[in-house]
Amino acid sequence: MTGNKIDQATPTEMMEGMAKKARLASQILAQAPTAQKAEALIATADAIRRHSVDILAANAQDVATAESNQSSSAMIDRLRLTEARLENIALALEVIAHLEDPVGQIIDKRMRPNGLELTRIRVPIGVIGIIYESRPNVTIDAAALTLMSGNAAILRGGSEAIHSNKALYQTMREGLKKTGLPEEAIQLVSTTDRALVGAMLTASGLIDLVIPRGGKSLVARVQQDARVPVLAHLDGINHSYVHKEADPEKVEKVIVNAKMRRTGICGATETVLIDRDYPVEKVKSLLQALHKAGCEIRGTEEIQKIDPEAKAVSEEDWGTEYQDAILSVRFVDNMDEALSHIARYSSSHTDAILTENREVAEKFLSSVDSAIVMWNASTQFADGGEFGLGAEIGIATGRIHARGPVALEGLTSYKWQVRGTGQIRPVA
Repeated sequence: MTGNKIDQATPTEMMEGMAKKARLASQILAQAPTAQKAEALIATADAIRRHSVDILAANAQDVATAESNQSSSAMIDRLRLTEARLENIALALEVIAHLEDPVGQIIDKRMRPNGLELTRIRVPIGVIGIIYESRPNVTIDAAALTLMSGNAAILRGGSEAIHSNKALYQTMREGLKKTGLPEEAIQLVSTTDRALVGAMLTASGLIDLVIPRGGKSLVARVQQDARVPVLAHLDGINHSYVHKEADPEKVEKVIVNAKMRRTGICGATETVLIDRDYPVEKVKSLLQALHKAGCEIRGTEEIQKIDPEAKAVSEEDWGTEYQDAILSVRFVDNMDEALSHIARYSSSHTDAILTENREVAEKFLSSVDSAIVMWNASTQFADGGEFGLGAEIGIATGRIHARGPVALEGLTSYKWQVRGTGQIRPVA
């Protein structure tokens, strides 16, 4: 783009130009047939497979830079693409392509006594700005979900993944072009200038919704500076609570997976709460299994007495999303104390209970006010793909609009259609 007029534009002018193109594209997408949108995603999946060598080479540049900058192992894991991960990205596109299109779905219909027929239907939100860090798969997940839900998207990925994001973005442009949809439907901010983020956040009237996907500092900045509505994804300070009637075999298997499968994702368990009545030898076995898997334990004095390897836990630990092989552990007297701890420290993302007592489990499921609450399952299932949504644009932890994994339905709004036969409203 060197020498192009856009290079001399200010960040505000650049974002305004992108947003205006996105608005025009969104008007076309809102009316696009489901089959055409699905075809674009399938064509993109094919392009990813055909260009896999180039994509992986671009990703290797980003990983090498991250390693030279001594980035954390968890961050490098989030950044790294492999043949298997690339294939999963392509498969997710194909899954989304075959999901039910939410656009035009009838939410409800009613007939008023005066004969007016009222119908509420799903419609796209319009132009969505997505700001994300580290994980290049978000480039495709976000693009696919916004496209299939009839929205245009402006993507701003992290500078650490700039080469990967550009390579993946080109495959989406191929898919759009091949199927006759406007290429401006999905746009990538190709510069690492952070001023573009500010321009996106203040583009009121041009961008309809901003979705941040990243660490606490990113989300905090977006919420503080945005003049555009924000769909927030906060920390994944997730808990797994071991009730006294839990099956020890399930406990060990599930918690090791919940913490260690991938430590850098937002669904990883960060704190384990254990009933004091749970057998102490089973607690020791669980902690040993975690150590064996490479996990550092930070525990209370009680935990340290039965696990000499455990380090002392601090107050700050309870509110920390480690995104690393570190786990905070403590005993609780009963479920009420566990619920109290979760209410105080949880980020309302994902919390789980392990127990064989259905009544206790149902109380936990109804009492914990998080976007996702689980029973006898790893918190690492907190993922749109695992929920049958194809992918996700993030896990919304707020209480308005969408909550939990945000996919096609979460990227729509609704409008009312009123059909009459000449009715007028009586004069008061």
